Amino acid sequence: MRIENKDGRFVVHGTGNWYNHWRDPYHLLLKIPWIGFVGIVSTFYLLLNTFFALAYLAGGDCLNGAKHGDFNDAFFFSVQTLASIGYGAIHPHTFYANLIVTIEAIVSLLLIAVVTGLAFARFSQPMARVLFSQSIIITPHNRQPTLMFRVANERHNFILEATAQMYLILDEVTAEGDFIRRIHELKLLRQRTPSLILTWTIMHSIDPDSPLYGLTASDLANRHANISVLIGGVDETVAYTITARHVYITEEILFDYRFEDIIHNSESGDRFFDYSYFHQVKPIE
Repeated sequence: MRIENKDGRFVVHGTGNWYNHWRDPYHLLLKIPWIGFVGIVSTFYLLLNTFFALAYLAGGDCLNGAKHGDFNDAFFFSVQTLASIGYGAIHPHTFYANLIVTIEAIVSLLLIAVVTGLAFARFSQPMARVLFSQSIIITPHNRQPTLMFRVANERHNFILEATAQMYLILDEVTAEGDFIRRIHELKLLRQRTPSLILTWTIMHSIDPDSPLYGLTASDLANRHANISVLIGGVDETVAYTITARHVYITEEILFDYRFEDIIHNSESGDRFFDYSYFHQVKPIE
């Protein structure tokens, strides 16, 4: 794992590329993996108990049943207080200790409420499991060069009123000689489908009105082009609006290739989908 600070942004490499601003801890705790969430909560919990254990030790002999000056007894008494366990073997007997217990009880109420809310928010986040083909190809379709890629619904339930958007992002120089990174929306042959349950091949026709018209593979590489794709819809099972995003870099844009067919016929005449061919492409002969 490698930690890096970029322009005030805390970045952690090697744990799924999760990162966020320290000034936005709520977003950080929602987006990091579960192992990171549990790790941060556990670390904070241990540090908080350590802080209160030191506070009890600072009060001298203020805990009945605890060894005088013993950090372990003070620490585990703090754990019991913070979790509202209350075994009773150790209890406060001075005003100072009762004051610290009162403060810790208030902190416990707030901490449990915050962590419970964060855990529920993480569980209730609508998550799309949309599979994108590894490559996006440019191939003839109805005698017209066409950009196309595949998507599939990995949950095999219905995504209702599914929509697709595609954008070409590349370097350009304006008439004034200014360098810009421009985004072009690509018009799709079919932008909406009533339901997405199996697969959907999304296509953009490269006609004279297309931003891709006349561009070659070397042109796209020289202009650091990539294609951003957005898929949206309503998950029928949970009735949540879901979105999925994917970016194809220049090296994943293949000219003069076709997708392998994933629809096959069985010996009995039934048709079936073979997803082992989902990502496979073959050159046009």
